[in-house]
Amino acid sequence: MLCLRQVSLFTLRHCQVRTLSNDLLLSQINSCTHEDEVFSLIGRNKARLSEKHVGSALNMLWQLQKKRPLPLRTSNYIRNHSQFLALHVLAENSVEHMENEVVVDTLYSILRLNVEDHDSLAEVLVTEAWKRLERQVLHCSLSKFALCLYKQHMHFSPLIGKIAHIVDMKLDSIQDIRILSVLMISISDVISQSFRDRLLEKAEQLLGAEDEVHFNYAKRIALFLQNVKLAYHPLLEKCNKIFLKSACHLDIHNISLIFGLYEQLGFDNAEFRLVAKQLLSESIDEYNDPETFTKLFFTLGPMAGPKVRERLLVTAVSMAEGFSSHQVLVTLKTMQKMKCRNSHLLQKMASILHKHLDNYHVLQLVKLAQYLVLLRCHNLELFDKLKKLLFGFLKSSVIPGDIAAIIRVLAMLPSSQVEEIIINKATAVLPQCRLPHLNCIATALVKWNHYDQLRWQNTSELCAKLLQKLNDCGFQRLQKANNLDLLLEELTYVNGEWFEEVLCEETMATCQRLTDQITWANVLPFSFFLIKTNYRCASLLDRISSVTVQNIDKIHPFEIYFILYLFSILNYDPPANEEFFENCIQRLISNLSCFETHHLVLLGHVLAVAGYFPPVLIKMIFNVSFLSKLDAQLEVLSDTSKQKVRSCLMKLNRAVCLECPEFHIPWFHERYCQHVLFKGNRRISSLRQHVHRMLAEILGGSHYTRISVLTPYYYEIDFECILDKNKRPLSYMAQNILLDDSEGIHLRHDIKDTERKALPPGAQRIALEFLGPKAFSKDSRQMKGESAMKKRHLEMLGYRVVQIPHFEWNSMVLSTKEAQLEYLKKHLYETQ
Repeated sequence: MLCLRQVSLFTLRHCQVRTLSNDLLLSQINSCTHEDEVFSLIGRNKARLSEKHVGSALNMLWQLQKKRPLPLRTSNYIRNHSQFLALHVLAENSVEHMENEVVVDTLYSILRLNVEDHDSLAEVLVTEAWKRLERQVLHCSLSKFALCLYKQHMHFSPLIGKIAHIVDMKLDSIQDIRILSVLMISISDVISQSFRDRLLEKAEQLLGAEDEVHFNYAKRIALFLQNVKLAYHPLLEKCNKIFLKSACHLDIHNISLIFGLYEQLGFDNAEFRLVAKQLLSESIDEYNDPETFTKLFFTLGPMAGPKVRERLLVTAVSMAEGFSSHQVLVTLKTMQKMKCRNSHLLQKMASILHKHLDNYHVLQLVKLAQYLVLLRCHNLELFDKLKKLLFGFLKSSVIPGDIAAIIRVLAMLPSSQVEEIIINKATAVLPQCRLPHLNCIATALVKWNHYDQLRWQNTSELCAKLLQKLNDCGFQRLQKANNLDLLLEELTYVNGEWFEEVLCEETMATCQRLTDQITWANVLPFSFFLIKTNYRCASLLDRISSVTVQNIDKIHPFEIYFILYLFSILNYDPPANEEFFENCIQRLISNLSCFETHHLVLLGHVLAVAGYFPPVLIKMIFNVSFLSKLDAQLEVLSDTSKQKVRSCLMKLNRAVCLECPEFHIPWFHERYCQHVLFKGNRRISSLRQHVHRMLAEILGGSHYTRISVLTPYYYEIDFECILDKNKRPLSYMAQNILLDDSEGIHLRHDIKDTERKALPPGAQRIALEFLGPKAFSKDSRQMKGESAMKKRHLEMLGYRVVQIPHFEWNSMVLSTKEAQLEYLKKHLYETQ
């Protein structure tokens, strides 16, 4: 009866002209500065409230909360207040009379106040908005309504599909990046690839059209890219520039969010890392609760110096008891990223995990097990409990990806053995498995087999049959593949022993069958695949070079770097080699601003391996200010990236000194090389000792040859000897020789040209190098780029280089000592 009376009152008021008192009430609601003022007005004027007053009151409650920092918000108090419940009922009964914008604003406000899922008012408002959308009267509030649906996790709702269709039809008319960014993130789960590309193009256009773009708009664009799993560099770079300009918005929550997005998209920016590190280091004392500290640990930990790192670890130990299950997972993930095996913190994490294990869903449990294994946790009780939970999920799961992940991680656990349920479950799910799932299961079986952990003969036979079925499924999936883009999506997550030995050749055959589908849009992931497989397939490489040259303006410069990296490391010259490299280099030189400082070093090294030294790039790198900036950026990179960049800079410095003396670049890596040598393992392998003895036998004594020699510019060569003009060996007896205590092996290291004695006229130094499998591409006997560059440089240093490939030395032809001696003799004394 009360509800009917309220509806009648609302209908009557809706038809009447608004009075001065009503307008005054609306003004009073909009002037409130505290939620209690709003509730007081509602309580005193309940009989006079119109649908507009109700909407304004709910909106004001959210606006007041919005002004406060997250920890100071009082959403629980508001939702449980009696007047909020009254507003809730009034709004529910007046929805049909609300204006379009009020319907959407009210829905947005109550969602931001964190009402429960399936709240009755939210359901009524969504239904009413849907009706108006069908009547095509809601377009002015479309983006806000779409965001409300997204916040309600209605990602695949037909209603979202309807909104996506409207956006598709009206995309050209959208000129506001705020509206577009909201729509993009809301409809990201229901769009086609072609529609996605149109949205990206529009976003790129609008981001470039405005001088000032709000931080939140760029954040939404980055979230959209994460949702569609696309690392689109042009947009990411624009978003990153906006983030850097918006330091005032970079609190711990936004920084950790951006780091997480970049990590998932495989994007990194050292400048953003530097800014974030400075901001977080200055405010490190402020993060004294589990939520903000975990975010601090996640962002600052991997790039912190020793003192800050130790401080973070100590704080993590003291705060660990208060961590939620998610925060424990984030902490372990960060420790693994930091390669931190702090026993105290690891034990603390393991001890508190027992109470959290039941809170994790299956994939979180898989990740947790991986982190613990990689961190070398020794808590067997914890692993036993993990194993039981994983087996429970294995029995109940029907999702191929989950089953494969569980089997893969079970093989990683200590004292893990193949159970019959594992084989039965894997066998049942094989027909539905994609290549990454097959790879996970095969990797686990290979691991168990390698460690002889197949319990019984019966299990061993079942395992062998399962592996054969796995192979057959893999072959069938490749043979049926007819879309290169879909195939590349699967191949991204496939690697390891099983793939290399069983599927790699068939995969390459499939790729050759689909060669015509290589386009400028997929040339980057395809290049990544070839880099990973180390295959030197001429037809595929020729297609890549052709597509690249024809579409050079469409391909992002950073992508061209990886394409050149492929050709450089494989030492492959396409038919139009000069045209290919010149076009790529010209595109790169015109867009050097797209590259970070350390990326320019990597680019310079890749080009040097291929024999190219663009003056603009070389002079830019070997500049004091550039190198100072590089030093600063290296501080926030991972240890692996640091080592790679420093090594590439040294190699580039060496290449420029040897191949481009006209640049007058000094050699400044003496101390770096000595430091690397000091840290390295200087022991001599048994193979080298064996060959050294044979060389001594051929030349007439050990004093005619040296082993493990360092040349000027710190190249290491396996063996060195000197032959005079009559091919007779010259003795090293007069030189200072260091001998290994146990083997009598010569370890003379000539570093500087001044230390090398002048050779008699006509004499020649000979460098004898053994080339292992890593010096060659997988499917050919063609030497790779680094080995070819080393040979080139040794020849510039005055050596005649004799290279002994592993496939010749280990062949049946050279299975006897006599054959090996004859082989060495022939190569030592042959005329160059």
